[in-house]
Amino acid sequence: MVFHMKTTLNIDDTVMQRLREEAARRSTTISALVEAGLRRILDDPPAGEGEQRALPPLPILKGGSFLVDVANRDELYRVMEEEE
Repeated sequence: MVFHMKTTLNIDDTVMQRLREEAARRSTTISALVEAGLRRILDDPPAGEGEQRALPPLPILKGGSFLVDVANRDELYRVMEEEE
């Protein structure tokens, strides 16, 4: 058997507006969204004093190679004209 408790919360107007919009976007109720958020916070233990949470690694992007040595003005202009 599942029990639900009604309660009153004081929520800032701007936060409430964002909550309404997010609930509509997700096709769910405000209550379900608030409960999911609270569960997420309560299930995630806070970092202890002096402990820092590990950050996820930064993505490694492959930007390709240089098209031209920017110190070589003639080569730079040649490449810029080719891209037009």
